[in-house]
Amino acid sequence: MAALGCFLLLIFPILGLVIGGWLAGREGMIWGAGIGLVVALGVSGVMGYALVKARRK
Repeated sequence: MAALGCFLLLIFPILGLVIGGWLAGREGMIWGAGIGLVVALGVSGVMGYALVKARRK
């Protein structure tokens, strides 16, 4: 699970950059990368929390 969270930290900002650039140009690239990073950090946090919770059981 932790490896997936780390992998998503690389993939989501790049996907956001590409999709944002495709839809809205240069400004969209910045917003897309930022949104992708926030989503990836959120998923990584949830995965980390689940890993800690599973270890406690």
